[in-house]
Formats: sequence, C-alpha cells, structure tokens
Amino acid sequence: MINLTINEKGRANNIQRAKEQNIIIPTIAQMKDPQTIPEKIRDQLKNVGLWEVNPLNLFRITWKNEPKESGGLFGKPNFIVLPPELTGVKAKILLMVGKYFPTGCHKVGASFGCLVPRLVTGQFDSSAHRAVWPSTGNYCRGGAFNSKLLGCHSVAILPEGMSRERFEWLETVASEIIATPGTESNVKEIFDKTHELEQEPDCIIFNQFAEMGNYMWHYHVTGNAIAEAFEQIKGESDQLFGAIFTSGSAGTMASGDRIKDLYPKAKLGVGEALQCPTLLENGFGAHRIEGIGDKHVPWIHNVKNTDLVVDIDDEDSQKVLRLFNEPIGREYLRSAGVPEETLNNLELFGISGIANMLCAIKMAKYYELTEHDVVASVMTDSAVMYSSRVRELQEEDGEYTREMAAVDFHTHILGEKTDNMLELTYQQRKRVHNLKYYTWVEQQGKTSEELQSLWYDTEHTWDSVKADADRVDELIRQFNEDTGLLKKL
Repeated sequence: MINLTINEKGRANNIQRAKEQNIIIPTIAQMKDPQTIPEKIRDQLKNVGLWEVNPLNLFRITWKNEPKESGGLFGKPNFIVLPPELTGVKAKILLMVGKYFPTGCHKVGASFGCLVPRLVTGQFDSSAHRAVWPSTGNYCRGGAFNSKLLGCHSVAILPEGMSRERFEWLETVASEIIATPGTESNVKEIFDKTHELEQEPDCIIFNQFAEMGNYMWHYHVTGNAIAEAFEQIKGESDQLFGAIFTSGSAGTMASGDRIKDLYPKAKLGVGEALQCPTLLENGFGAHRIEGIGDKHVPWIHNVKNTDLVVDIDDEDSQKVLRLFNEPIGREYLRSAGVPEETLNNLELFGISGIANMLCAIKMAKYYELTEHDVVASVMTDSAVMYSSRVRELQEEDGEYTREMAAVDFHTHILGEKTDNMLELTYQQRKRVHNLKYYTWVEQQGKTSEELQSLWYDTEHTWDSVKADADRVDELIRQFNEDTGLLKKL
C-alpha cells in the first residue's frame, strides 16, 4: 500500500543534500523507543530547543520527549489522566499530550510518515520538487517544519479562517503559504487547490487524508505510546475499555487499530462536530472545532474497525476553551473540587483536545463505565495555538464571570449527554465506508476496486501498511549509511 519503489536519481540527490545540510533521519522504531537513538545524537540534543529549526529535532518526533522547551531528552510517554471531579464520569480518561512535539503538535509525526518514505526512495527529489501540504491547520505546520529540517521546499495550504497563530508561525518556516476560502469544514476547497498544483510538474502532493504513511506512523508510534501509558497507570482490575479520536485526517484513528490489536476487547470511537454530521447521518455543515476537517470520510480511515460515532456540539468546545483559559474559570473549577494538578494541566488543551475529552466523556456515559475502565485519546496541540480564539470569545461575550464559569462547567462538561451518538453495526460501518466513494473515486482519482479492497482485503491493505514500517526503517538505515553522517558523529 505504501509505494517504496526506488528512484535512483532522486535518491542520489537527496543523499547529497543530506550530506550538505547534515541531515540524519530517525527510524520509526527510534520514535517508538527514543532510548535507542545513538548516544552522540542525544548528547547534541541537550543544546537544542524543542521548536528550533535544526535537523536534530527530527529525533524529537515522539510522544516521549522530556516536557521542557529546550535541551530535553526522553522519558516515558507524555500523558495526563483526568479525574471525575472534572469529567463527571467514574472512568479514567487518559489523554496523550501533543504539546511537547516540535511545533507543539503531534501532526509533525504524521507529516514525517508521509514525506520520509518518498524521500528515502527518491520518489520525492528535494533538489527539484516542492512538497505540498494540504491541511486544515496543524498538518501543514508539521509538513512545513519537517520540510525545512529535511532541506525541502514546502507549500502550506490551509483555510483562510484558521487561527492567526497558525499563519504567523508558518510565515517563519514555510517556503510558500496558500490560504483557501472558508474555515475548518472547507476541505473540498483545499482539494481543489491541490488539483491546480498537481498540474505543475515540480509539485508532489502529500494529502494527509489519503497518505498511508500517516496511518503507518500513528499505528506504530501513537498506538504503542497509548498502550505504554495505560500499562503505566492501570490498577489490578483496570481495563483499557477503548479509545476515541475526532476524525480529522483519521491518522490518529490508526492508533486505535493498534489498541484493538493489543487489547482485542477494546472499542474504537470516532468523533466529529454535530454541526457537520457526516459520519452520523451523511450530513454536512460548518463548525469551529479546528483540526477536524470534514464533509468527507478520509481514505485512510479503517471504518470496518470502528465501533462508535460521537458528535460534539462545537459550542461546547468553545465554551470549555474559555473556561479553561480564564483565571475566573480556573478559580471556579478549583472551588468545584478539581485537583490543583489538573488545573495546572489545562493549558495543554487545544480546541480539538477539548473535543476529544468531551467525546471520551460521552463514550464513558454511553457504556456506563466504572472506575476500573480507561478511555484513551489525544490532545493534538495546546492552548498556545488559540489565544486569538479566546480573545474573540471575550469580544463576543464580554467579561467572564463566576456565573458564566458555573454555567459552562455544568452545561458543557458535566452536562454532556448520550445524544447524537451511533453504535455501528456491520451495515452502518459499510454505509460510512461507502461515503468515501464520493470524495475519493468521483473527485480524487481512486478506483472503485481500490475502495472495495479497503473493505474486503485486509491482508493486502491495512495489514500491509502496518508491515511497511519495517521496510521503511530499512530504507532509512540504508539512506543514513550512504550519507556517511552517522559514522562521522
């Protein structure tokens, strides 16, 4: 499923550029277990900032970075566990922390999984091609960052209505920035722009919604990190009941496939905005949960392995964003009994992280989970990317008061209900899977035979992609050996 055909000319050019810019590429195995990174590289990282544009930061594309801005090395996975005082449910909600990736978001891993297989095979020639990153926000940030580290020309595409922080940061890293019409839900407009760029011979499109490298990276790196975090916290009678993630590109959903392989009884849920209920009822619309672009089903979503659809009102995510980021909101939560440790972690939540938390709460309520159950998800990025959104809410709703905080907490967190959810039967899964036809066959050039293979031929589709990680790692090792840079450390 991942094309690993070698283009000798492109590969030779990439090796030469790596030599010139001192680029050593980490393996997927090293991202899963950073303790296997060569000691001399770890020594050099002690003097490198987390977001610094330095090729060494490729080795920080992992869930296991020390939670510090500069000079950190590696430890256990970064995660938090939310208490019932905040969530209102007995189940433990385990959230992986995306803030401590370079760029402050785990999408830098997804973009690595898409770019590097083509780079080490030479299919993408860094001396001749532009890497095009269509995105609803964080993916193009990760793609532009990785492109910079790997010596590639990048084109970042995202909707013009995304947060100012994204554009301001991209201006410091991306070679080109293209703002498409609309906001979070306007994915088709992004695809339309990529169609234009595809006609230019030097443009290579890295479409996160269709690139199986995205699936591969999350399956191995994110999935194993979640499992390790669970094993770290589980009590004698605890079970990893399941995992749930807002859809987005569906890359993170692949980590749920890994969870189900490791814990066969676990359930996997997918979340989306109620204002755009594509998975729930074939619907469409616009919403404000940044990072989960929709109106389609991603090609890389293994729908046949998904058990539950959960729709979140985008008003809930916006109100909770303000509750978590206003001093009065935090003070109210403190008075309501939320532990100080949890209050100190609220800055780790971006908007999609809040949506994931709310999905997990609804999942716990739906299945009537107990204190022995764990539901896992991720915080893709953090509040640092949304200060402009908080200011907009302040302008819209005025000064925040204790009464507003009480209403927001009891309505938009504790008041979450089990409405707008669907437990998927076989036929309902197939209905969601078949929605891929309209985007990928009618618009994006896939064949109906390829679509059918994703449903009926697991061995040569999803299982094949999982196994590709070892082949990619071998190609990375050969690439590094040919640059000779490891030997010079």
